Amino acid sequence: MDQLTIQEKVGANYMLLELSGAIKAYTVPNLKEKIDRYILDTNIVLDLQSVTGFDSAGMSVILAGITSAEEFGTKLFLMEPSDAARHALERTGFWDSFDIIHSVTEVSNV
Repeated sequence: MDQLTIQEKVGANYMLLELSGAIKAYTVPNLKEKIDRYILDTNIVLDLQSVTGFDSAGMSVILAGITSAEEFGTKLFLMEPSDAARHALERTGFWDSFDIIHSVTEVSNV
């Protein structure tokens, strides 16, 4: 079974969550808890470059995080999606709606 490792790093106006592994139904509870905790007060950057899998449960957590961010006046950014993450995000048909960034320095411009 794939696991999801989450490393937290605090930035000037964001919380960086470096994700490694699969974002799937059995791994999303911890990710959801972290997004819910931080999105109230700061922007969140999800580093997706080491994501190996992504299912509809993972997508639901991302979309819920984006909705929460809008409610609280913060943003949820997706950084450097891996091929697996990019494919999953593109399948939603909302690729252009996601805040995709290449570096955390792009968050400082928000």
